[in-house]
Amino acid sequence: MESCSAPSPAPVLLGVRELSRLRWRCRRGLLENDLFLERFFARHEATLTQRHAQGLNALMALADNDLLDLLLRRCEPQGEQNTQAAREVLGMLRQGGASGSEHPIGNPSQGK
Repeated sequence: MESCSAPSPAPVLLGVRELSRLRWRCRRGLLENDLFLERFFARHEATLTQRHAQGLNALMALADNDLLDLLLRRCEPQGEQNTQAAREVLGMLRQGGASGSEHPIGNPSQGK
């Protein structure tokens, strides 16, 4: 017997104006956060959806130091940031981060 479930709708990509607003919302006071966010947009801007925007907006509600703690894996999302969308975006932000081979603020051992 075949399943009669309808296919799930395709995710809605963000438009130019929505991306611009989201980038503006993501401006932070800590350089470290800005570096994570710039790399995030460079990698994922063309494929960001409404769901990603919701998750990113939830993370942007945090204070700069709390956001950095999440990005550096010092803690995990709690409360309003503990949603599937926010966790998905956090994973995207963390790609190649502090525990990966590519550090967002460069290799501190280089240049010596």
